[in-house]
Amino acid sequence: MPLFISSIASGSNGNCYYVGNGNEAILVDAGISCRQIEKRMAKQGLSLQNVKAIFVSHEHSDHVKGLSVLANKYQLPVFLTNGTRRSCKLAIPDRLLHPLADMQRVDVGDLAITSFRKYHDAADPHSFLVEGEGCTIGVFTDIGRVCEQVIHFFGRCDAVFLEANYDADMLMRGRYPIFLKNRIRGGYGHLSNAEALELFTTHRPSKLSHLFLSHLSRDNNDPDLVYQLFHPHRGDTEIVIAGRYTETAVYEVGAVPVGISL
Repeated sequence: MPLFISSIASGSNGNCYYVGNGNEAILVDAGISCRQIEKRMAKQGLSLQNVKAIFVSHEHSDHVKGLSVLANKYQLPVFLTNGTRRSCKLAIPDRLLHPLADMQRVDVGDLAITSFRKYHDAADPHSFLVEGEGCTIGVFTDIGRVCEQVIHFFGRCDAVFLEANYDADMLMRGRYPIFLKNRIRGGYGHLSNAEALELFTTHRPSKLSHLFLSHLSRDNNDPDLVYQLFHPHRGDTEIVIAGRYTETAVYEVGAVPVGISL
C-alpha cells in the first residue's frame, strides 16, 4: 500500500499538509479555514473521514487559523506541545488536546509520527516525520536554519515538504522594513532558497522521490525562480511547487496495489 501526500495550502496565508494511506490520514497544521480544507480535499478526492488526527507545528495564525472549527466539527484529536497550546487561543475541549514533546512518537493507525524541535520564532515549534507502509515523509517548514536534526531526518525521507521561503536578493531589495528582513533571515525565521538547495544537493537520500518546495513568500520569492533553481539538480526526484492559493495534486509514494481507494 502506498502513502498519499498533498499540500492543501502552503504559504504565509495558510498551511496544511496531508499524509495518509488507504485507511487513515493525518494533517499537519490547519492554517486555512475548515471550509477551504473541506473544499480543497474534495477536489483532490480525499476524504476528511479518513483523517484521524491533526499535528500542530506552532501557534502562528497561518498554521492554526482553521484548527478549532475543524477539530470540533470532526472530533479530531489535536497533538501539540504545551508551549504551543499556551500560545494559542483554541476553542477545543481538553479531551481532544494531546501533549507533544521533542522526539516523541505517536501512532495513528498504521502511521507513526515523530516530532522534533526546530529553530523558529515561536513558543515551542516542531517539525514532523511521518512513517508508514515502508515510506517516510518529512514536513520541514518554518525552519530558521538547517540543524543536525533536520539533516538527519531529511536523509531518511522518501518525500519531503521542505521550506524554500525567500530569495535573498529579492528579500534585501524588497519593501519589508529592516527588522522584518532580519527576522526572516536571522536563524529563527525562514529558510532561503539557497539554504534549501544546499540541504537538497548535499544530503538528499537516493530514495527521495518527491520534493515539495513549500511556504514560498509572496513578496520575496517566485515559483518559477525556485523551480528553475532546483530543476537542474533534481536527478530522479520530482520537484513540486506547493502553492499559496491552491492545493497540489495527490502524489503516491511507494507501490500502488489494485483497488486502493483514497
